[in-house]
Amino acid sequence: MDSSPAALAEIGVIGGSGFYSFLTDAREHHVDTPFGPPSDPLVIGEVEGRSVAFVARHGKGHRFAPHQVNYRANLWALRSVGVRQVVAPCAVGSLRPELIPGTVVVPDQVVDRTWGRPHTVYEGEGAVVHVGFADPYCPAGRAAVLSVTTAAGQPAVDGGTLVVINGPRFSSKAESRWHQAAGWSLVGMTAMPEAAIARELAMCFTTIALVTDHDAGVDGHDSVSHEAVLAVFADNVSHLKDTVRRVVAALPASEGDGDAQCPCRRALDGITLPFDLP
Repeated sequence: MDSSPAALAEIGVIGGSGFYSFLTDAREHHVDTPFGPPSDPLVIGEVEGRSVAFVARHGKGHRFAPHQVNYRANLWALRSVGVRQVVAPCAVGSLRPELIPGTVVVPDQVVDRTWGRPHTVYEGEGAVVHVGFADPYCPAGRAAVLSVTTAAGQPAVDGGTLVVINGPRFSSKAESRWHQAAGWSLVGMTAMPEAAIARELAMCFTTIALVTDHDAGVDGHDSVSHEAVLAVFADNVSHLKDTVRRVVAALPASEGDGDAQCPCRRALDGITLPFDLP
């Protein structure tokens, strides 16, 4: 177990506990944050020669429901060990008949329908910070996912809007049809405020969405069950981990904050912050 502040990582991965196994020379790293502890201690190791910090979004044993995840602490902890690029695989439902279970999608837009979750790291009197979020996902990260999946002969779907509901319940048929009629592609429970907080911290953020089911009411499908979602995820987790591994290898090398050219990393340029970031 390593609690030294010198333990650094270049890339962060937020995912399920099944991802621990893709790290080599892994060690725990405990981080204190202004928002309490992350879902679990970070696990830091190597993937394809890159230093990676992993945090289990829901904690060991899936302890935290989507609305209970401490998204602020998870991302703050990753930034505090040096992470500036985050890859965030997640399970989603499909709102389009052609996006069948097992499909990997790289969304380019997000709609936030969550409530009651802390949505910003900037709180309190005098701490108002407005950060641009027109394009929620990192262009370099999205390009890396599309490139490696195409090279592997299993190209991911390029683009789509992910609508994030509060959960933990699944959508009603009426809600699902509403989301579909709006032109949205996917529905999930964890992508927000995760992506927005990453932007507030000037971190690149890329979602890799694995379709586990058709949402209720889509193309005649009935109610979604948690057991069915877990079964599809289990069938595809090996492929998803391999994809994340190759994406980590393909991401551009991190630069110093002052030299970074990615628009995600420039998100705070010209903004006076109420406190220093880690």
